[in-house]
Amino acid sequence: MRIMKRGEIWHQRRRVPVRFRSVETRREIWQSLHTDSETVAKQKAPIIWQEQLNAWEAKLAGEDEDAERRFEAARDLAQLRGMRYLPVRKVAELPRDALLDRIEAIPERKGVIDSREATAILGTTPEPPIRISRALTLYWQLAKDRTLAKSLDQLRRWENPRKKAIANLISVIGDKPLAEITGDDMLDFRDWWLERMRAENLTANSANKDLTHLGDVLKTVNSMKRLGLTLPLSELSFKEGKTGKRPAFSDGWIRDKLLAANALDGLNDEARGIFLVMINTGMRPSEIAGLRPDEIKLERVYPHLSLQPIGRELKSENAARVIPLLGVSLTALKVFPDGFPRYRNNSATLSGTINKYLVENGLKETSAHTLYSLRHAFEDRMLAAGIDERIRRDLMGHSLGRVRYGEGGKLQQVTRLLEPISF
Repeated sequence: MRIMKRGEIWHQRRRVPVRFRSVETRREIWQSLHTDSETVAKQKAPIIWQEQLNAWEAKLAGEDEDAERRFEAARDLAQLRGMRYLPVRKVAELPRDALLDRIEAIPERKGVIDSREATAILGTTPEPPIRISRALTLYWQLAKDRTLAKSLDQLRRWENPRKKAIANLISVIGDKPLAEITGDDMLDFRDWWLERMRAENLTANSANKDLTHLGDVLKTVNSMKRLGLTLPLSELSFKEGKTGKRPAFSDGWIRDKLLAANALDGLNDEARGIFLVMINTGMRPSEIAGLRPDEIKLERVYPHLSLQPIGRELKSENAARVIPLLGVSLTALKVFPDGFPRYRNNSATLSGTINKYLVENGLKETSAHTLYSLRHAFEDRMLAAGIDERIRRDLMGHSLGRVRYGEGGKLQQVTRLLEPISF
């Protein structure tokens, strides 16, 4: 780089990198730094050079055969020239002065205009259609910020329902461009779900979740890719009936059935361990499965778990909490002091494994009871023991419904409150 004056204004002289020879015929360029101060010129030189490099990169990308990449390159180049990319029909509708500004901004050398700049500034690069399947591919990157804290297991469980929703839609209406999805298409998809609900005895909740995930993908792509489409995604959901609260296991059932000698011997070791930890902590199964070694505090005066978003995403900010370890739950974690590696990145199979075992071995108190009933049982025992609501909500990882002041119950105090109701 050389900085020198031309008249009263400083300029910089640079060689064109070999990488950009296909989009820039000159071997070196002169750039005005728009100042008569040498100090200011030295400060501005690298900034102006970087802008030029960005422009060349955009032009280089425009040579790519992929239509979507060409379109993005044209949009980026227009932005580098201080203009918003507009399709040619919109450019033609601009006020006369704005239209002339665009035309005059197109660079030319020796009477020949730069065709790539002209395409970007005048909006003649056709916007490529994005099909439904392509929308899902784009979505993963556009929604990257939502997955940064998720573990591999959480990421898989987050991705799978979105993949299924998109696959379901394509199976019904085909892999259409987003711009061609009609209201009739979406009503056909709704009718498909209605028939499936009837045939497979599925709840409205199953269909509504599919519609929610589908809407998330398509709306995100429409917004983030600035497509400006009006997608016919409203008023499609099904009316849901009241969902019954999961029943809690009674104290007698836990003591006499679930904790009877050899009752859980048929479960694999880690599933049995997670089941036992749940009894006296009320934790969600996925929370126990995801425990990291440094969250398990056994060698303390008051053994406990300290749930933190380490290598995973917790359900909410309230899910980060400290839970005393007592009775069978403490004993189980002494066997697995480093957690449960079998289920750490595969918790999706955990509930199914345990619930199937409960059914096959007559360990369900009623047909409505599931593994999750242990969580409700823990909450019911705390309520029956008169434990303060703030402490109960802290232990369950629930919102308090108001601002939390102070630290809540101390570990020693909470441990002593839970001792009488632990198994």
